[in-house]
Amino acid sequence: MFRNFVTYVLLIVGLVAGAEPADSVRRGGFFQKVKDYLSLDNDTANTTPKRFSISFLGGPSYANDSRFSLGVAGMAQYRLNGCDTIQPSYATITSNITTAGFWKLGIEGSMFFPRESKRLNYEMEVEYAPRDFWGMGYYRGNSDRHTQLHQHNYKVKGEFLFRLAEDFYAGPMLQWDYASSGAIEDEELLDGQDHVVRNYGFGVTLQYDSRDLMTNAYSGVYVYLNQVFRPKFLWNRYAFSTTDFEACYYHKAWRGAVIAGQVTALFNLGNPSWAMMALMGDSESMRGYYRGRYRDKHMTTAQVEIRQYIGRRFGAVVWGGAGSVFHDSNSFRHWMPNYGVGLRWEFRRRVNIRLDYGFGKRGQSGFMFNINEAF
Repeated sequence: MFRNFVTYVLLIVGLVAGAEPADSVRRGGFFQKVKDYLSLDNDTANTTPKRFSISFLGGPSYANDSRFSLGVAGMAQYRLNGCDTIQPSYATITSNITTAGFWKLGIEGSMFFPRESKRLNYEMEVEYAPRDFWGMGYYRGNSDRHTQLHQHNYKVKGEFLFRLAEDFYAGPMLQWDYASSGAIEDEELLDGQDHVVRNYGFGVTLQYDSRDLMTNAYSGVYVYLNQVFRPKFLWNRYAFSTTDFEACYYHKAWRGAVIAGQVTALFNLGNPSWAMMALMGDSESMRGYYRGRYRDKHMTTAQVEIRQYIGRRFGAVVWGGAGSVFHDSNSFRHWMPNYGVGLRWEFRRRVNIRLDYGFGKRGQSGFMFNINEAF
């Protein structure tokens, strides 16, 4: 049933390489191509060291902030010369358009160099998000008072990491962010801050990564520490620094099951703007929360997920966790719950399409469509 559903979505968005003449479509050539595309044997696909391969898939989703949407997710895998024995480099491409007027285009990935001597991690994002805005702080997020932002976001981030020891990398990073709120009715919720915010940052990244596969780990440990500085001399009207920490653990449990755990922390020291504060809720952590309803200078989250293979390329997940946004040590006491269930379909070998439904406090919930695991 799920395969037929995805097939129909693909037919609507036309995500099949190469065009077919009209008479060929009538004879079933187009339909057969879609069927073959989805039915490619995932036990053999992408197991050989190909130089380049790319796959696309489309599907609907629903979330509190963006409403009903049609998303297209793609993943390119490739290997540089001399990298035939290591995991492939990858780039994930996502696009989304919704009934609420929201649209987004994002690219992120990692490039692995021979002998795993270096890594290039990159992230680019363009987004228009007509979101509700409650202001800053936990108590404002709990209130009913809010306005709407017609927000444009642009982001470019790059990290060039050098291998210092087995599974341990470090290197410089650069980041640029732009955000515009558009015209809003309730100006008081901005606390007098600028409608347009630009930030230029530089810093350093430390990374320990023993995962067997970055995009869908069955075992290993991942630790990420990123320190970004945004000083005034780099034309930052809002000068501050950000410490971003993430730790993940993956363990094979009973047959067909993987237990995954994640802890994150984000600390902004200085004077971050409304656009650069920690935002609770996305497709990776605190799934189901309205993104940005709870925002403040700092945020911590934790979650544990059980991933169970069912059979015939299908799997299921359940997760539970909690998170908190806070301004200082005195306000670090409001923990919000998060839990949910999900369906996995192995589109290509160890490349999962995921459908998640997450729940939070105050009746918040959301349905998410994406490629690769949440963490």
